[in-house]
Amino acid sequence: MNYVPPRRSDGTIQHTRIKQPWPKDRLFRILCIDGGGIRGIFPAAYLSEIERRFLGGKSVANYFDLVAGTSTGGIIALGLAHGMTARQVLDVYVERGQIIFPASNTVSAPLRFLRSLFRPKHDKSVLKGELLRIFGDKVIDDARVRLVIPSFEGAYGEPFIYKTPHHPDYQNDRHQRFAHVALHTAAAPAYFAPIDNDGHIMIDGGVWANNPVMNALVDVLACYDVPRENIRILTIGTGDETVKLAKRHLNGGKLAWGVSKQVPILFRLAARAQSKNALGQAFLLAGKNNIVRVDIEERDQQLDLDDVKRAKAELLNIARAHAESNGHRIQEMFLEDEVDQFVRCAKPPS
Repeated sequence: MNYVPPRRSDGTIQHTRIKQPWPKDRLFRILCIDGGGIRGIFPAAYLSEIERRFLGGKSVANYFDLVAGTSTGGIIALGLAHGMTARQVLDVYVERGQIIFPASNTVSAPLRFLRSLFRPKHDKSVLKGELLRIFGDKVIDDARVRLVIPSFEGAYGEPFIYKTPHHPDYQNDRHQRFAHVALHTAAAPAYFAPIDNDGHIMIDGGVWANNPVMNALVDVLACYDVPRENIRILTIGTGDETVKLAKRHLNGGKLAWGVSKQVPILFRLAARAQSKNALGQAFLLAGKNNIVRVDIEERDQQLDLDDVKRAKAELLNIARAHAESNGHRIQEMFLEDEVDQFVRCAKPPS
């Protein structure tokens, strides 16, 4: 008989979370990073430039109380929590991206496209091997900064968020391996196969929270006695695509809505709407002047999630230009002093 795991939501605490104390005169600084496959080169390169210009090469993670990331953003967040600098994370994308997302040549491209209609485009075992090489046996309990990492569980169809034990109620994930959490948040449908996690079926958190800014903000407001006006958020995107409905969509069926394509318009619309909505809600809750959004200028056709060659050619220069234009504002809002050491919370007595 096959094992049927319980729902993640079965363990949801029914009482109001008891807020942990937070110094009244201390800001709470959050770093959020969107999903986007190989386009993660942009946030990694941007943060690397910030480290180089203002921190003498030290890790930017030392200046944030919590880091949230989805999909490729989750991998970057885990890298920072692992003790890596953004520069070291960027090197992984630049040097190993082509291994994870191998390009097709003119001969194999048609065959690979036909294959991708029936099975994932890329081999998840390659990504898993790279993640294990980077993170080894390190577990969430080893994180150097608080983490919020969205994924999605497909057996029951529920959001699934991995969190460090930065609140006494957060004990379920402390022994989860970094590499596995990274794999779970980044298993993009059609690109990588879902991951069987002891009966739970894990897929990319981007299907519901590609921009994790509200996941992070709500977590902080629920866990800590900190005024909303004392929260500062740096949220970094990986490029929005201008998605417009054409005449054929008004009366069309599956083909018109691009169901057969690698990334259907329905998913692209949903991802864009989720990001815009999350940002709008965060602006209302924390104040727009307390949030900095850094993103690539919208394009009519965005970089594919696995277009390594184009991402390396374009995104490094774009990241440097953004750091040049707004770096001093980032310094003033987020980099004046290092955050206090992250203290893990023990399970409360029952």
